[in-house]
Amino acid sequence: MKVFLLAAGYGTRLKPLTDTVPKCMVPICGKPLLAWWMELFEKHNITEVLVNTHYLPCAVREFIKIYNAKNTGVRLIEAYEKELLGSGGTILANKSFVEGESDFLVCYADNLTNANLTELIAFHRRNQSTLTMGLFYTNKPKECGIAAIDSQSLIYEFIEKPESPKSNLANAGIYVTGQEIFKYLPNQKFIDFGKDVLPKLINKMYGYEIKDYLLDIGNLDNYEKAQKEWQL
Repeated sequence: MKVFLLAAGYGTRLKPLTDTVPKCMVPICGKPLLAWWMELFEKHNITEVLVNTHYLPCAVREFIKIYNAKNTGVRLIEAYEKELLGSGGTILANKSFVEGESDFLVCYADNLTNANLTELIAFHRRNQSTLTMGLFYTNKPKECGIAAIDSQSLIYEFIEKPESPKSNLANAGIYVTGQEIFKYLPNQKFIDFGKDVLPKLINKMYGYEIKDYLLDIGNLDNYEKAQKEWQL
C-alpha cells in the first residue's frame, strides 16, 4: 500500500512557528509531525510514502535522508512542487507513483492522528467504492467539509463549509481510493480535492468514522492542544 502525504502548504496560521520550518516539521511532543505520520505508516504495513514539498523543502529533504537510512520498511520520497498544485493536482502529477496499485491512501499532513488505517483500508475494500473518506464529528460544521451519509455509510451529499450543515460529520483528510479516481481529476494544473473532485463522487464514495485521535494542528490553538493531549 502506498500513500500520498500532502504537506506542501505554507502553514500561514501556524506563524511564527512556520517562519523557519515547514508545517509538517513542527515539533509535537519532541518529534516532527512528519515523524509521527511515518510511525503510523510503519504500524499499518505501508510500503512507500510520497510527500510533496514547496515551502522550505530542505528540512523535509534532510528528514527523508535520515529516515530512509533507518531501513524501517517504509520508503519515503519527495515530490517538489515549484508551484503549488493543490491536493488533487499533486495526485495527478504523480500518477506514476501508484501505477499498478489497486488502491492507495491520500492523507493531509496537517493532521495529528493515530487512526486505524488497517480498518479504514479493509472497510474501503469491502465496499469497493471509488473513494472512502475518513470522517470525524465536529462541533464547527460550518468550518469544515461536511458529509451526509445514509444507513449504509454511502455519502449522498458533500459540501465545503456549508451554511446549513445537514450533519456534523466532517472530512478528516484521510482517503482510500484507487485508479478510478483519475477519471474524476480535471485536466488542469491546480486541483483542489475538496472543491474539484469530491462533489463529483456523491453516491460513489463511502464515509468511515474515525474514532481514534485526530486533530488538525493547522492553527496555534490546536497546536498547543496537541502538545497537551497527544499520546500514542
